Amino acid sequence: MVEETVASPGKRLRRIMRIMREYHFLSNFYHQKNPEEVCQALEELGPTFIKMGQILSTRSDLVSPEYIKAFRKLQDDVPADDFASVKATFETETGKKISEVFKSFDEKAFASASIGQVHHAELKDGTPVVVKIQHPDVTKLVDTDLTLLKRAVELLKYVPTGITVVDPVKIFNALSSSLKSEIDTIQEAKNGIEFYRLNNRQSIIRVPKVYFEYCAPKILVNEFMPGKSIKHLANEPLDKEDPKRAKAQQTIRHEIAQALVKNFLKQVFVDHFFQADPHPGNILIHKLTKSESQDDQFEVSKKVEKQVGNTNFSYQKEVALPSYRVIWIDFGMMGRISPSTADGIAKIVLAINSQDIHEIGQSIIPMCDQVGPLDEQKFYRDLGRFLRPYLNAGLADINFTKMLYQIVQLCQNNNLQIDSQVTMLVRAFGILETIIAKLDPSLSMLEVARPFGQQYLKQHFNFRTQLDNSLWSSYRAVKAITQMPGKLNTFFDAVGGGDARINFHYSDQDQLLKWVSRIVNRIIVAIILAAIIVGSSLLVEGSSDHPHIYRLGVLGYSLAIIIIVAMAISELLQRYRKHRRRKKEYGKK
Repeated sequence: MVEETVASPGKRLRRIMRIMREYHFLSNFYHQKNPEEVCQALEELGPTFIKMGQILSTRSDLVSPEYIKAFRKLQDDVPADDFASVKATFETETGKKISEVFKSFDEKAFASASIGQVHHAELKDGTPVVVKIQHPDVTKLVDTDLTLLKRAVELLKYVPTGITVVDPVKIFNALSSSLKSEIDTIQEAKNGIEFYRLNNRQSIIRVPKVYFEYCAPKILVNEFMPGKSIKHLANEPLDKEDPKRAKAQQTIRHEIAQALVKNFLKQVFVDHFFQADPHPGNILIHKLTKSESQDDQFEVSKKVEKQVGNTNFSYQKEVALPSYRVIWIDFGMMGRISPSTADGIAKIVLAINSQDIHEIGQSIIPMCDQVGPLDEQKFYRDLGRFLRPYLNAGLADINFTKMLYQIVQLCQNNNLQIDSQVTMLVRAFGILETIIAKLDPSLSMLEVARPFGQQYLKQHFNFRTQLDNSLWSSYRAVKAITQMPGKLNTFFDAVGGGDARINFHYSDQDQLLKWVSRIVNRIIVAIILAAIIVGSSLLVEGSSDHPHIYRLGVLGYSLAIIIIVAMAISELLQRYRKHRRRKKEYGKK
């Protein structure tokens, strides 16, 4: 498949243009309509475009909820390369033969996608591993497609497309960096190593080890982790005939849901490095065998210290673990946030739980880039109207993808741009919330996040710094109070001398000034028209013997009528456009 599509840039460009015309790609994507047609076009265009669609399915800040839902269904199953091709790629990338690295290597891949395929193998010491190998020429194809797309996006600004819903330049820039990271196997290996260090053996959480010494730009070697997708556990019906077994099933689901939520919150608030695509295929559940239970039965808890008399005792407490493990896999799409962003998210979680609209707004604004004038009063009003229905609804009834898209649009309408990592985090939070709701409907991620956020803020609260800031603020306040009589005296002197001036700012001042300016312009035009009509009447009345002057008067009448008609048409058009805009905004809500 890949080899057929990288013949030449010219041929590739003609193929892209033909498929895009066939599915009306630009018009549909620009206006965010007919997502099914766009998905069909992406699948026919091949690996680059399929991966772009899959990446966009995680970016609620760039495309609509309808497109995200459609992009999640994109299929990238492709025929696997034969073993000769796999062998050649491995030897070219690593400089070693497969027999030198592996004790055994399955020639037939057990899975194949648009970017690469996966084989089972064993290292020389018998360790079972999974080897991910890219298809030949994938990198070349992606580079060719990105170069062609960059030229096309640069030309789109000259193409009239009417009102658009998305920004193609912004989308291309985001996709280009994400796609290059996706096909960079070395980066994925580094992500896996970091995630393993931070999360492996945290309670029942397990992460496959990355064998970096065997990895290369197109080769990834991971420890094989047995297990089934978590969706099998979530979809398994409770035993209606055996109440004890049903209760045991519920207990297991609750414990797994708790472990997942707490681990994800740790990724966000402690590690600041999180799995950005936690769909069911990336979370496995494994039931331990008897031999595995003996080796992986206990977790060493934190160190406990006690004092008896003048003697201090310290020991580590072991806690027995249940007989199942939760396994994270696939670290191609990861998110990373700064500590200050984590602080802001913790404040938002606490504010949402308190249902304080103003506090939620105060937490959101610092996490955005201001790209224009911001009317905070309008922002709080818009945010309040938007959030109240969500705050009064149960979490199970909230569509997180739709909510995030609407929040992003609301912020953009108020000249605020949310950081892309934050949108990825909220989207990941929503995906995990869906899994948790199936495992244990009684468990709320926000409820679990609230004490976690409180604890996080307490740990990062510096009492000495806050005390110093409070003392400094108090000192400045006392100093300002002592200076108040002098400042008042200066103010009254200025008022008495006529040098004082007080400025008022109206919240919709710019709109008011535009309206006033429009009224003034109309009054001026009306006065001029009245003068033309009066002057033309005098000319017509007193020019019966002077045809040239008579014609001049008629011309004045005609000019006045044309201007009046033009003003009437302009007013009707303006009202019609305002009506359509309001109708469109109401339809979005």
